[in-house]
Amino acid sequence: MTMLLINNAILLLVVILLLWLCSIKVADVTFIDTFWPLGMVMLAGSTFIQAQGSEDRKLLILVLTALWGFRLGAHLFTRWMAEGRDPRYQRILGKSMEQNKWSFAKAALLNVFLTQAPLLFIVCLPAQLGQVSAEPAELGWLAAAGAVIAIIGISFETIGDWQLKQFRDNPANAGTVLNTGLWRFTRHPNYFGDACTWWGIWLIAAETTAGFWTFIGPALLTWTLMKWSGVPLLEYSLKKRRPGYEDYIRKTSSFFPWPPKP
Repeated sequence: MTMLLINNAILLLVVILLLWLCSIKVADVTFIDTFWPLGMVMLAGSTFIQAQGSEDRKLLILVLTALWGFRLGAHLFTRWMAEGRDPRYQRILGKSMEQNKWSFAKAALLNVFLTQAPLLFIVCLPAQLGQVSAEPAELGWLAAAGAVIAIIGISFETIGDWQLKQFRDNPANAGTVLNTGLWRFTRHPNYFGDACTWWGIWLIAAETTAGFWTFIGPALLTWTLMKWSGVPLLEYSLKKRRPGYEDYIRKTSSFFPWPPKP
C-alpha cells in the first residue's frame, strides 16, 4: 500500500511539473481545473493496475471515477477554450507577483500547481486505498448505497452544468442570475454534485479497512468547496458583477438543495 501511494505521488508530481512548464509557455494556469478531475482518473487507473484488491470493488471505483472525471474534464476544457483565462487565477497570481516580486513561473508553481497537487492526491484517496484490500471480496450494501449516491452526484452536477450553459448561451440573460432548475434549490448544484460523488466513492471504499480511513478526502473536498476555493471565491466575484445576486443569496441555499425562502 505504501509503495502504491508513493508510485502514484511520483506520477502526479511528474505530470504536475509538466503542466507547469506548459503554463509558462501559454502564460495561463486556468487549464489546471481541467486536470483536477482527469488527475483523479489517472490515479484511480494507476491504482487499478497496481492493486490486488477485490476486482468488483476496483472496477466499480474506477468506472465511477472515470464517469465523473471525463465528463467534468471535458466540460471544464470546453469552458476554458470558450472563455479563456479565469479571473480568479489572475487575481491570485497578480497579488503574489506584486507583493512578493515573483515571476509568473514562480507564482504559478507555488500558488497553483504545488498547492493543487497535494489536495488532488488527498481528495482522491478513496479511489486509491479503496482498491487495495481483497476482503471483503464481494460488494455489500454500503457499496451499493455509495454507487447510488455517486451516480446522483454525477447526474446532479451534469444537469447543473448543462442548465448554466443554456442560461449563459442566451444573450437575453446577460447580467442576470440563474434561479431556475436545480439553481432554484442551491446556488451551487455543481459543487454539491462534486461532494456527493466523492462521498459515494468513499462509501464504496469504506467496506474495506484501508478505505474507511480515507474519509479525509471527501471531507477536505467539501470544506474547500464550501469555505475556501469554491463558494467564497466565486460569490465574491458574482456579487460585484450581478446586481441581483445579493437577493439570490438571501433566498437560496448555499450548498445543500433546499426550497427557496419566500
